[in-house]
Amino acid sequence: MLRDADRIFTNLYGQQDWGLTGARARGDWDGTKDLILKGRDWLIEQVKTSDLRGRGGAGFSTGMKWSFMPKKNDGRPHYLVINADEGEPGTCKDRDILRHDPHKLVEGCLLACVGIGANACYIYIRGEFYQEGSNLQRAIDQAYEAGLIGKNACGSGYDCDIYLHRGAGAYICGEETALLESLEGKKGQPRLKPPFPAFCGLYGCPTTVNNVETIAVVPTILRRGASWFAGLGRPKNTGTKVFCISGHVNQPCNVEEEMGIPMKELIEKHAGGVRGGWDNLMAVIPGGSSMPVLPKSICDTVLMDFDSLRDVKSALGTAAVIVMDKSTDIIKAFTRLAAFYKHESCGQCTPCREGTGWMWRMLERMGRGEATLADIDMLDDVTKQIEGHTICAFGDGAAWPVMGFLRHFRPEIEKRIAARAQRAAAE
Repeated sequence: MLRDADRIFTNLYGQQDWGLTGARARGDWDGTKDLILKGRDWLIEQVKTSDLRGRGGAGFSTGMKWSFMPKKNDGRPHYLVINADEGEPGTCKDRDILRHDPHKLVEGCLLACVGIGANACYIYIRGEFYQEGSNLQRAIDQAYEAGLIGKNACGSGYDCDIYLHRGAGAYICGEETALLESLEGKKGQPRLKPPFPAFCGLYGCPTTVNNVETIAVVPTILRRGASWFAGLGRPKNTGTKVFCISGHVNQPCNVEEEMGIPMKELIEKHAGGVRGGWDNLMAVIPGGSSMPVLPKSICDTVLMDFDSLRDVKSALGTAAVIVMDKSTDIIKAFTRLAAFYKHESCGQCTPCREGTGWMWRMLERMGRGEATLADIDMLDDVTKQIEGHTICAFGDGAAWPVMGFLRHFRPEIEKRIAARAQRAAAE
């Protein structure tokens, strides 16, 4: 269990002042000038050494991502873009950071800009996050007023401007290249890669896109040392993580914990346990709605980190833990998720545009028991035709929940089909 001394987000629950005065009292903006003056190479090396992996879902090495940015300036400006779109069902970590600890993000943006050689940062925030956006804009204004950002940021000689951009609530804009398209004023549709954003991103310039939580932890890593962060969790799965626990638990919550904590311990210690006790657990989606579901037998022992969940054919994703007890109509639950992905598909790629609607309609039939056993195999086959065959990972994220559902809960569909057949025979 994470010690209080190792917590990064010390105002996650908003019990203290979220403004600049409160942030400084908690240690933010302390010695930032000295960190800037250590230079770009030092910053990247520290982030690499910490083994910080992206907190937005993919889990890619943050230091490695920064190092992809061109070292030599060819005349084009470099940009940092923060993905604060957070539209994943079950995920609500970034909004609490934005609402209660916005200065951690603002300071992180400045240091990340130094690391990638950027002088401008755009924070793309989900339009529905009204209060979060208001708090963040006020935090940016406070930082400008105090000389912490803007011209000669923190008196370091480095110029860095930060801009807030409100999106319009499209889930697809959480995909980094669709986000860039939206930021440029176009329809939010993913771009083909290559070229990757590090070479041709926002306005055709070198760009790094990072998640809110990823950037918000950077100042603390640099202040306390990469070895401190790397010492938490497990190798290649280091540091702390904000977990969102929702569903059939007694106390739904956001909590910062050490990476690699057992799922059972996470739920029982912080969320008051599963409603009706651990033995009443049916399944858990461990990383937001787009990740494959896990049955209780796996949840008993699995650890909450990138590699442990990958080994059981799921993923940490955004670490949004969605708990389902035995009262859940599991077919109905995944039909509802399929409807969400059908609605949010941008429609650019045929496998996703057609496949998401097809999966939803098939699950609707299965929920009524109208399908056949052969239909279950066909549905499984269609998920594999969607996965890996689209421009962005949206298609994967739509197919994975259904894949996990079929892998572990196929008997539930078979029972529903058999029950309908029995009723029909009795009539």
